Amino acid sequence: MFDIEAELKKLPKKPGVYIMKDINDNIIYVGKAVVLRNRVRQYFRKNNKTKRIENMVSLIDHFEYIVTDNEAEALILECNLIKENRPKFNVLLKDDKTYPYIKIDVKSDYPNVFITRTIKNDGAKYFGPYANAGAAKEMVDFIKQKYKIRQCKNFKSQTRACLNYHIKKCLAPCMGYVSKEEYKKQIDEIILWLEGKTEHLIHKLTKEIEEASKKQDYETAAYLRDKKIAIEKISQRQKVSNISENSIDVIGLAKNDLLVCIEIFFVRGSKMIGKEHYFFENLEEMDNEETISGFIKQYYMNNQNIPAKIMIKENLEEKEVIEQWLSDLRGKKVEIKSPQKGEKLRFVEMAENNAKVTLENRGKEETNILKELKNILQIEHLPKKIETFDISNISGEYMVAGMSVLYNGKVNKNLSRRFKIKTVFSQDDPKCMEEVITRRLKHSLENTNEGFGSLPDAIFVDGGITQIRAAKRAIQKYNLNIPVLGMVKDNKHRTRALINEEKEEFKLSEDLIKTITHFQDTVHNVAISYHRKLREKEMQKSKLDNIKGIGEVKKQELLKKFGSVEKIKDAKIEELTLIKGINEKLAQEIKQNLK
Repeated sequence: MFDIEAELKKLPKKPGVYIMKDINDNIIYVGKAVVLRNRVRQYFRKNNKTKRIENMVSLIDHFEYIVTDNEAEALILECNLIKENRPKFNVLLKDDKTYPYIKIDVKSDYPNVFITRTIKNDGAKYFGPYANAGAAKEMVDFIKQKYKIRQCKNFKSQTRACLNYHIKKCLAPCMGYVSKEEYKKQIDEIILWLEGKTEHLIHKLTKEIEEASKKQDYETAAYLRDKKIAIEKISQRQKVSNISENSIDVIGLAKNDLLVCIEIFFVRGSKMIGKEHYFFENLEEMDNEETISGFIKQYYMNNQNIPAKIMIKENLEEKEVIEQWLSDLRGKKVEIKSPQKGEKLRFVEMAENNAKVTLENRGKEETNILKELKNILQIEHLPKKIETFDISNISGEYMVAGMSVLYNGKVNKNLSRRFKIKTVFSQDDPKCMEEVITRRLKHSLENTNEGFGSLPDAIFVDGGITQIRAAKRAIQKYNLNIPVLGMVKDNKHRTRALINEEKEEFKLSEDLIKTITHFQDTVHNVAISYHRKLREKEMQKSKLDNIKGIGEVKKQELLKKFGSVEKIKDAKIEELTLIKGINEKLAQEIKQNLK
C-alpha cells in the first residue's frame, strides 16, 4: 500500500518531474519542479488551495517522480509526458490543426512559390504561419500576379511555352528563355517582401525604375512602377503598429465562469499575418501565469515556426528555463517579454481584448442559462454537467433507458448513453429509473477517468414526483448530494416547467424552456431508438439462429437460396448440402430443428 506521508519524506531535493496518479493508476497531473521535495509537499499541506487543486488532490492515490540533472531537462520531460498521457488537470491543447505557410524551394534552379502545411528540413524557405489558407493564398496570388515566375507544379523542359508565357505571366524557364541568375533576382525580391524588408525592396525598385527611364525602356519602367505601388499598398495594409521586430507572437488571455480563451497574434516584419484562439475547460481557477506557461509549452513543443519574441502580460516564474528551451528548439535566441508601457503593451492588451470578445461571443446564451439553473438548483457553482434519464418499454418488454448530458449549457450528444434494464422484470418505471441511476453513479465512483466521466452537478428526470424520488433513492445509496428536478410537460406534450420533490414548479425563461425541451426530446429519442432497435432485432431473429453450426453467413446463404425458413424446411437434404459449408449431418440437423 502506498503511504503518501511516508513517500513525501523520501522525495529528493533535486529538480525533476512528478506524476500524480489515481486509484486506477491513471495519470491525472504532470508537473515539473526545481526542488521535487518542496513542490510535491505543497499539494498535501493545509493551505489556501483552489477548488481545482482540492479536486485533484482528493483523487491522488499515489505519485511517482523522475529526477533530472536540471530544470531544462525537467521541462522537456514534462512536455513529453503531458503530450503522451493528456492528464485531465493539465492545460491540454486539443487543437492539432496545422497552419499554412508559403514555401519557396530556393534549392531549385528555378524556384516556385506555393502554399504548404508541412515544414521539412529541406533547405527551402518558409514564411508564416498564416491563420487561414485564404490569407496565404492572397499572398501567393499577389506574388504570381506581380512577378513572372513559373506557375507549374511539376517543372520540366517543354517543346513549346505555355499560355502563361504568352500572356506575360511567366518567363518560360522551361524553354530556357531566362537565365538562372535573372530568374533568381525575382525570387530574391519576393523573399525580401515576405521577410518584411519592404523599405529596402522599394528603394531597390525605385533605382531600377530610374535606370529603365534613362534608357527610355518605358515598358519595363511601367512594370516596375506598378509592382512598387502594389507592394507599398499591401505592406501598408498589413502594418499593425510601430513594432519593428520581424518575428513576434503576442498572446492574450481571458476567462469566465466556464472557459479560458487564449488569443495569439502572428506578427512577422511588423505585419499581422494572422491570429488564432483556443478554448480550455475546467481551468477557470488556475492562475493566469500557470495557464499561459502551460499553453506556451504545449503550443511551441512541435511548432516549426518559433518566433524570436513572445509577448505576454504575465510574469512567468519559469521564464528563463522556457526561454532556453525555446531557443534550443529554434536554434536562435528566443525572448519572452512582458511589456509595461508603450506600443508593445498596447499590442498585448489588444490580444487580451480580442480574447475577451471571442469569449463573450462564445456561449453568451449558454452562460445565462447556467446562471439561471444555478439559481433554481440553489447551488454555489454553475451546473456545468447535468444528466437526464428516460425509461422506454412496451408492457414491460424490451425495457431500456436513455441518458443525455447538458454540458456547459448545451446538449452534447456524444455523451449520451443507453442501458438495458437488468433487475426489474415488470413495468415499473420508477424502479427502472432507480436501477439505471444507481449503475451510472457507481460507474463514475469506481472509474473516474473512463466511460461516464465525472459525477453530474445535477440530475433531471423525464417525469414527475415518483421519478424524482426514484433518482433520490439511487443518490442516497452513495451518500451523495446531487440535486434532482423533474421535467414536466403540459397536456399538449410540450415542456412546461422544472419541478422538485415538493411539487414546486420553477418559472423558466424562454431560452431555458427551449433548452430543457431540446434536452427532454433528446433523452426521449435516445431511449425510444434503443428500444426500437432491440425490438426490431428480436423480430428479425430467425429459427435458424438457434441451430448449432449455423452462423450469420450460412443463414444468409440459405435464405438467399430458398427465400424463406418455410421453404428451407421443405427442401431435400441433397438441396441443403449444395450450400457451401453444409454437410449431410448439418442438413439433417437443420431439418430436425425446423420441424
